[in-house]
Amino acid sequence: MARVRLRSPYPCRWSVTGDGGQGWFPAGAPHRHDFHGRPYFHGDDLTLDVPAEPLTITATRGMEYDQVRTELTPRPGHDHQVRLTPHRIYHAAARGWYGGDLHTHLNWAGDLIAAPADAAAAQHGEDLHVLNLLAGNVSGTRVYDREALAHWIGRDLPWSDATHIARMGAEYRNDLLGHAYAFGLTAEPDRLHTGFDGAPDWPPNAAALAELRRLGALLGYSHPFGQPVRDDDPAKALFGPVARDCSASALVADAALGMVDSLDVLTHASIPATAAVYRRLLGAGNRLAVTAGTDTMISFTRSDNQSNPPGWGRVYARVDGVLTAESFAAAVRDRRTFATTGPWLELSVDGHGPGAVIDAEPGGRLSVTATAIGPEVSAVRIRTADGVRAGAGRLGGGDDALTVTVELDVGEPTYVLAEALCEPHPRTLTATGYALTSPVHVDVGGRQVARGSDVRWCLDWLDLLEDLVRIHARLDAPGQLEDHLELIERAREVYRTRLG
Repeated sequence: MARVRLRSPYPCRWSVTGDGGQGWFPAGAPHRHDFHGRPYFHGDDLTLDVPAEPLTITATRGMEYDQVRTELTPRPGHDHQVRLTPHRIYHAAARGWYGGDLHTHLNWAGDLIAAPADAAAAQHGEDLHVLNLLAGNVSGTRVYDREALAHWIGRDLPWSDATHIARMGAEYRNDLLGHAYAFGLTAEPDRLHTGFDGAPDWPPNAAALAELRRLGALLGYSHPFGQPVRDDDPAKALFGPVARDCSASALVADAALGMVDSLDVLTHASIPATAAVYRRLLGAGNRLAVTAGTDTMISFTRSDNQSNPPGWGRVYARVDGVLTAESFAAAVRDRRTFATTGPWLELSVDGHGPGAVIDAEPGGRLSVTATAIGPEVSAVRIRTADGVRAGAGRLGGGDDALTVTVELDVGEPTYVLAEALCEPHPRTLTATGYALTSPVHVDVGGRQVARGSDVRWCLDWLDLLEDLVRIHARLDAPGQLEDHLELIERAREVYRTRLG
């Protein structure tokens, strides 16, 4: 055996592998593995015992940095020092953008008990600006980390600093109607789940979301959809054979009623399916920010992308002034966001970025530019409510920025957003590399977008939601079904008004 000391000027994610991909770890470090099965741990000055055989040592620091590597064959009984420095691909904070993961767990079952120090090491080792650690139940009524939520609610966790904010948040969970993250709570909510251990699926999710909002929370539906769908698929394609599959069944109603601020399009579930639903919601007149919530669980060491480090998918928000939990939440509410598995993505519509609302005149023109940066980027595209309007691509990826521009004629109200498509790449820690901006909304003559086909798609969804509740909801008292049906009908009225 030999000993290796690993050093970097800032905390990093390290991987030390030997023959056959065998991982080696510092003493006491959990043996974590990412989506690709690679071992990893975090720190800036670490010592570990290793065999006297050829080793590959890599270091990186989240999606804003490249990966550096070296080969080492240690001499038996000797000490070796390795110093690696990942370099930036882009510097978001220097542009006023800060990246967050709005759905992570410190403890959520798993194969170990995670300590706050594990979350601190991961956040700084990934240079993740905002970390939302959610208290939540699993399959019964026990809420993991509820004591931490009660103790730290409304306050930054101890390892926070000027560019890294960590908070305890909450996941509201109903497996029939959907799960939602809450960030920035100022007090502990009364209810964090319904429908477990024989409890009724009541009240509707909207009631719990209303309470969380009164307590100051930024809200969004998490890991919304796992069913593979295409843009032109009917709403029923999202309703699978299993009723309680955690899909965001109540999303279309709650979005119409203004109960949520965002949708986690970047997620451990299906990114393409959720992006398709997100565009439907935008086209139907809902104004939601795109966000990212990975559902990373620090208490898991080997569980597909959920044992990845937090922040493998991020929502970047353009913050006004100093980074705080409050300024970050305000930026997301204003939809000044893009979400990504790695690429940097910019959108400009006549000089306006994501979240802006342009009041345009019929017959005018809009100049649109989108730019993506990242070695995995294969294409960048500009979309409106009518679909893809322009795009540029390349083979093999590359480090250079990829830009597309287009002049759009103003006719009906619409939205404009940008997306980046990706080739498979080692730094993409899930099955689909992708980036998507929140839209710039283009109103025309005071009218907002309400594309007929998208509105009717949402109305079809509400019919399916009503059937789901009538057939599968556990309800045990008079009036509970009526509460669900009344909420669904209110959402229908919103969409019918938009159709008119």
